[in-house]
Amino acid sequence: MPYLAKILLYPIKSLDGIEVENARVLASGALQHDREFAIFDKVQKLVNGKRHPKIHLLRASYASPGALQFTPFNRTISLQFPGSDSQQFHLDEQRQALEASLSDFFGFAVTLAQNSVTGFPDDTHSPGPTVVSTATLAEVASWFPGLNIDEMRRRIRANIEIDGVPPFWEDRLFSEQGDVVSFRVGDVCFYGVNPCQRCVVPTRDSYLGKAYPNFQKIFVKQRQATLPEWVTSSRFNHFFRLSVNTRLPASEAGKILQTGNEVA
Repeated sequence: MPYLAKILLYPIKSLDGIEVENARVLASGALQHDREFAIFDKVQKLVNGKRHPKIHLLRASYASPGALQFTPFNRTISLQFPGSDSQQFHLDEQRQALEASLSDFFGFAVTLAQNSVTGFPDDTHSPGPTVVSTATLAEVASWFPGLNIDEMRRRIRANIEIDGVPPFWEDRLFSEQGDVVSFRVGDVCFYGVNPCQRCVVPTRDSYLGKAYPNFQKIFVKQRQATLPEWVTSSRFNHFFRLSVNTRLPASEAGKILQTGNEVA
C-alpha cells in the first residue's frame, strides 16, 4: 500500500534540505518553510545551482527544538564554508551577517529574500510539493555506477517520497495537458499536474558540484527505455523529466502531512 515515507523541506533554495516528520500546507499549496528563502544577486537574479555550481560546496543544517522539526521558533542555520568551521546564523536576527558571509563566499554581493506565502518554487503555476517514489530513486541511481539512493535523493530534491510502490509509480499522477489527477496523502488532497523537467543540477555531485560524465545522455536513454506503457507519453517532449509537480486546492490550507500517511 502506498504511504508517505519521507518529507523533505529546503528552507533556503538550493542549499541542503531537512527531513521532517510533518509539514503544514500553506494557502498557496506550498509546504510551510520549503524554499521560504532564496539567495539573489544585485540584479535580482537567483543564485542557485543552475547558475552557480559553487553553491554545492556549502553545507547547511538547521537547528530545531524537536527531532526532525523545522519551526519558525528556532530559525537558526549552521552554514559550513569550504575549509572552515560551521557558523551559526539566525535567519531573522542575523540576516545581514549571513548575507555578508555568503557574499564573501560567492565573490559578489548577495541578499537573502523571504517569501513565507509561496516560497520560491521553480514552477510558479504548480507550487505544491514535488512527488517521487523511493523505488524510482533507487532505480535511477542504479543507472549510474558509484551513485546510491541517498545521492540521487539529494540531486532530485523532491519534497514528498512515496514508498510501498514500484519504480515510476508517481507517473500515474499526471494526465493529458490541461488535466490533473486527484490523489490524497492522508487527508490532504493534491492535484498532480506534470512530470518535472530537470535542470543541470542532477547531473552534478551534490557535495562537490562535479559533473557526472554523460549523466543527461544516460538518464534520457534509460528513462525512455523504462517508461511504463500506461504513462501519458504526450507529456514527455523530452525524457529528462522525473518526479511530479503538484497543486493543492485552497481548501487544504492548514492541513498537516505526516510520515506514514496512506496515499490513495
